[in-house]
Amino acid sequence: MSKKREGRWRKLRAVPGKIIIYFVLICIGFVYLEPILEMIAKAMMSAADIVDPSVTWIPKSWSFDNLRVAAQVLKLQVTLRNSILFSGGLAIAQTIVSAMTAYALSRFDFKGKRFWFVMIILTFIMPVPVLMVPRLMMLVTAQTATGIQLVGTAIPQAAMAILGQGVYSAVLILIFYTSFNMIPRVLDEAAEIDGASAWRVFWSIVVRISGSTILVVFLFSFVWNWNETYITSTLLRGNLPLLPAKLSLFNSEFESLTTAVGGAFRLNEAYKMSATLISIAPLALLYVFVQRKFIQGIENTGITGE
Repeated sequence: MSKKREGRWRKLRAVPGKIIIYFVLICIGFVYLEPILEMIAKAMMSAADIVDPSVTWIPKSWSFDNLRVAAQVLKLQVTLRNSILFSGGLAIAQTIVSAMTAYALSRFDFKGKRFWFVMIILTFIMPVPVLMVPRLMMLVTAQTATGIQLVGTAIPQAAMAILGQGVYSAVLILIFYTSFNMIPRVLDEAAEIDGASAWRVFWSIVVRISGSTILVVFLFSFVWNWNETYITSTLLRGNLPLLPAKLSLFNSEFESLTTAVGGAFRLNEAYKMSATLISIAPLALLYVFVQRKFIQGIENTGITGE
């Protein structure tokens, strides 16, 4: 058999395997995309299309009024601004503190290092409600002793982020720790020979090399703080209107709004799906703009296990 025929035969034998692989990938992709596509489709449906059993994906009459009503119920102008500032501020604090903590664990040997490393991991393993009770008791005690209002403000979560106890801070520290361990120590030694301090090495060498990792950690922290509702609702007590919190109360907020305007609308799936779409749209847009750097950072941090 000639080499050309042998090559064709190998390609033909590889076709069934490729078909199976693509079939599995399409099925997995559909599992992830189907809820999003259904959400978009229903958000664009009119009330008549929602109750029409013949309408499944493509609306007979497209309607953007659902998005307008949902935005009004969510008080989008206020809640979106608050959510971006709140989540962004916590993400910046967590990113800086996690990087500094991981650098200390990666580069320095000190007494009790292994103990503190285990404690960091335990903060991730332990359920959030278990940790929330003593934290809340500490905040109430501090509030009583100092006379400063803590519960019901953003101060507790800001303090937790600065002290390395923010949402999934342990995971962020481990990401930085893995990334910093990949940076050759000879760079540190060369800088130290030139007279650079540990701070100088950290800010001028390690941070500059780890740009993609910093982006990954910031995005993870931003998304986790954006979607976190248990700690936020417990500590803020609804004093700061946030988009995810308004979404969780959408039914009651919708009823109060329609009562105020004379019951002009009836709650249906189109309004709910529109509200959900609005709440995830900022995160989706953020990912669209930084996806290339984000994927590069994932590869560099070794999260894939490679």
